Amino acid sequence: MRFENTYLPAGGYWSSPFSKWQGSLSTLHPVKFAADVTSKGLAARGVDPTELDSLVLGWTIPGKRIFYGAPWMAGLIGAPDITGAMISQACATSAACLAHAGGQVEAGGTEATAVVTFDKCSNGAHILYPNPKGPGGKGDAEDWVWDNFSFDPWAKGSMIQTAENVAAEAGISREEQDALAQVRYEQYVKGVESGFQSRYMITPYEINPSGRKVIGSLEGDEGVFPTTAEGLAKLRPMMPEGTISFGSQTHPADGSAGMIVGTKDRMKAWSGDDEPVQLLSYGVARVEKGYMAKAVVPAAQKALATAGVDVKDCVIKTHNPFADNDIYMARELGIEAESFNNNGSSLIFGHPQGPTGARLIAEGIEEARMNGGGHVLFAGCAAGDTAAAVVLKV
Repeated sequence: MRFENTYLPAGGYWSSPFSKWQGSLSTLHPVKFAADVTSKGLAARGVDPTELDSLVLGWTIPGKRIFYGAPWMAGLIGAPDITGAMISQACATSAACLAHAGGQVEAGGTEATAVVTFDKCSNGAHILYPNPKGPGGKGDAEDWVWDNFSFDPWAKGSMIQTAENVAAEAGISREEQDALAQVRYEQYVKGVESGFQSRYMITPYEINPSGRKVIGSLEGDEGVFPTTAEGLAKLRPMMPEGTISFGSQTHPADGSAGMIVGTKDRMKAWSGDDEPVQLLSYGVARVEKGYMAKAVVPAAQKALATAGVDVKDCVIKTHNPFADNDIYMARELGIEAESFNNNGSSLIFGHPQGPTGARLIAEGIEEARMNGGGHVLFAGCAAGDTAAAVVLKV
């Protein structure tokens, strides 16, 4: 999918810090939490929510009253006259939300849309589905987060099994994965030490669920594990005879991220002295059963080809739930794995699912802005052996 008229304001994106599973954000209502993050993000960028004409809401884990998600969110952020679509596409949710918002702009339906993404892996829904034919009428239960991380009903395996399948087929060793995990940690630490995350992240993030009393504050991401080569080498593989340890995979997290999408004229008004960022393309792909990490490559290739951009000319950010995702992608695209994901990636700061891509897109844009402009590629895998990618011009 190619875009001609879709833009983001320079600086028109934001993210909360990401919090570890069952950590500081675990007890917040996901919609109310995301509304608070969005309100703070809009206010910091001087955007009056009444100037928005649409909303796109992205999430993957249901919370109470999510049935009313988009109109409820619009009301909470001070834009009660608008609404929009709710999108859930596993780890590709952010990219899908951006593409949907862009499609609305291209069709002439909207000029200024807020894309709001959020998820809490913590305290995920425990669902009981009625089953009158069950023994004694017993229902069918599902732990939304844990059960779906652990089993794909089509491929018949867990997400980590897909990564092990790719590692085995491509000959990616435990040592290679550990080495790249160490690099990714060092890239993240460098970003923290340089203050990079403050370019887009809302910090300190005051936790104020009642609207009256602040019960805590996050100065940055919570749950990042100090990583050393020696420590990685001592970790046991997660699967028998496997190559992936706790240190070379991401961790479930909680967070929210968002952005503004619209026409060039409207986005320029919120860009200050800078030029707005142009969305160029969106690509999706699916590969054979049980090989999720592979899908990033064809998705990226589609987005790059549609945009007419070479991968070597891009700032690259990936959603990399496993280190072998990036090793495989680097090999297939002819680039060095160490050359991308500067300043951080989801392998290190965690994966709330819905907002992960939006945060990474913000990071890619900000790195390109620091470089004086250029192209940004975001690509990441998603459940069901799929992936999504977008290319932007800064």
